[in-house]
Amino acid sequence: MSTDAIVLLKEDHQQVKKLFRDFEAAGENATKTKGKIVARIIEALTVHTYIENEVMYPEVRKLLPDLEDDILESYEEHHVADVLCLELSMMSAEDEHFDAKTTVLIENVEHHIEEEEQEWFPKVREGLGRNQLQDIGARLLEAKEKAPHKPSQPSAMKKAIDAILA
Repeated sequence: MSTDAIVLLKEDHQQVKKLFRDFEAAGENATKTKGKIVARIIEALTVHTYIENEVMYPEVRKLLPDLEDDILESYEEHHVADVLCLELSMMSAEDEHFDAKTTVLIENVEHHIEEEEQEWFPKVREGLGRNQLQDIGARLLEAKEKAPHKPSQPSAMKKAIDAILA
């Protein structure tokens, strides 16, 4: 298994996008199925945003200061996803806003993934060596072990809370 940070993050993206497709294919009245899929989406995104916020972004920000604006935008996109995940985690799949809120989450995250993969990751790969990306990847895997799995866990909302208090 590769420990290249970009490879690992792209694997997470593929997993999340598959869950999005599952949600969209579930059908209009499949509330129970959609509820289960959204719970998996929330868990996957909670872990993913945590490891990027705690490891990838700070490291790239330190090593490649020219990418500061990209990183700040990514933090904000994660903030939106985290808030939507928290709201969805407290909703019933029968709530009239559940599908709409999930659709907004999907659209925001797909936009974020596209920007990362098409624009940001190539800049990071160009600016960092293979060894650096593998070191960061190893730290991403370590962070995944202690990552929150629910948006209600304090560490999941740490960056959002820090942003509000700053």
